[in-house]
Amino acid sequence: MKLLEPGTVLDGFVVEECIHSGGMAHIYEVRYADNRSGPGFPMAMKIPRMTAGDGAENIVSFEVETQIMQVLTGSHVPRFVAAGDLNRVPYLVMEYVHGRTLQSWLDADTLPGVDEIARLGVAMAQAVHALHQQNTVHLDLKPANVLIRADGSAVLLDFGLSCHAHYPDLLAEQLRKAVGSPAWIAPEQVVGVRGDPRSDIFAIGVMLYQLCTGELPFGEPQTAAGMRQRLWMDPTPPRKLKPDLPPWLQEVVLRCLEPEAALRYPSGAHLAFDLSKPEQIRVTARGNNVTGTSFRTHFKRWIKAAGMHYQPSPLPSQQIDEVPIVMVAVPHKDVTDATLYSLRQAVARSLGTRPGARLACVTVISPSQTSASDEAKSETNVHRRYLSTLQQWAQPLDQPDQQMSFHVLESGDVAQALLDYARGNNVSVIVMGAATHGLLTQRFVATVPIKVAMDAPCTIILVKQAVPFELLGDAPSQHGALTGGYSDSDSDWPF
Repeated sequence: MKLLEPGTVLDGFVVEECIHSGGMAHIYEVRYADNRSGPGFPMAMKIPRMTAGDGAENIVSFEVETQIMQVLTGSHVPRFVAAGDLNRVPYLVMEYVHGRTLQSWLDADTLPGVDEIARLGVAMAQAVHALHQQNTVHLDLKPANVLIRADGSAVLLDFGLSCHAHYPDLLAEQLRKAVGSPAWIAPEQVVGVRGDPRSDIFAIGVMLYQLCTGELPFGEPQTAAGMRQRLWMDPTPPRKLKPDLPPWLQEVVLRCLEPEAALRYPSGAHLAFDLSKPEQIRVTARGNNVTGTSFRTHFKRWIKAAGMHYQPSPLPSQQIDEVPIVMVAVPHKDVTDATLYSLRQAVARSLGTRPGARLACVTVISPSQTSASDEAKSETNVHRRYLSTLQQWAQPLDQPDQQMSFHVLESGDVAQALLDYARGNNVSVIVMGAATHGLLTQRFVATVPIKVAMDAPCTIILVKQAVPFELLGDAPSQHGALTGGYSDSDSDWPF
């Protein structure tokens, strides 16, 4: 379809300026024709290109995007307004989101710094996690399709190649070939497997690699054989191209770019967690490597890839639910061994049923604890002491280092600090001790566990303490072990 002139009226919408003319569609600013008030946000109309030289994928991808946009919700996707008749004039009207595409950072004269790369990565990871929770995988993430708002959040654009687990995959059925942008396509997409959320993690890895180095990790292959090389090849380590990059950032980028999906981050939440807390990342040989992967390793992978049978992906929401981020709130004041033991046992049971889950051990201290001027009570030393205590508590859990982290929060409102942490890090399960005071007391005073349970954005497990006499040794010395470890007010709660 040729470009529409400004002022054209189409199904009650007045077409204004063309804001983008791409290979698959034209995008215009639009408004309602009858001067009625709009939906409360600016609108854009997307019309697919359908000239004689355009392929079938243009109209098929338009059908896919129209279908998916109507069911997606949340701040990380444009809001849907209307769709046109495919047999007459196909169009899609949606929210016009103001922001800056990731491509603009790559087009700038200088690459962003490490902190800004991490912030951009967190924004992308949180956006794809929200998408995967709705059983949708984008499958065409690239710098032009990621918009960063002024507040730093990411909005994902162009769902024409996406896959929703609850709808027929029209692209897979009709085109029967690898579909995606060659520079960013994941290895499993190359062999025709669609719907794995870790494919989007791979694409984020490619974009992070670009932000770090200014180069594409696998170039821009134009043939199927060229794209297949990523089934066994690792890219040049970013630190070989940019020696000043920190090893932790290379660790994250190369984990995203693992040829096998099972070796990547299992969800966007896990990726965002690491990028927002680099001091907690355990750097392996992957992060320290500056020479590249050996020929022998690549050859072994090539042999494996040649005979590999790729399995269809499970539901995206199911897959990310199987590897949650579990947060345990560990008390530090006036707490009994029985309470600490019971919490540890509850955490062990939760992790035992979820291989690959991430454990965040959290404690909350009062600002007054770090306000003293003497060196022993300085903020750094206080935090270090509580971090050490958390690590000692978690040691019997025997979890891999890369799946466990420790965090000391400082707040005068314990419940709110725990809730903010859970929301900000996409925590799936909160484990914490249950207040042991009587129900009559709890009717008049909301305890911290009750406050958290009432407003928690996820599943919460409240643990009632048990006294393991045979494990604690001299049980009588544990004064108050049977009378509870949690107070009724924030000021007295043992965090």
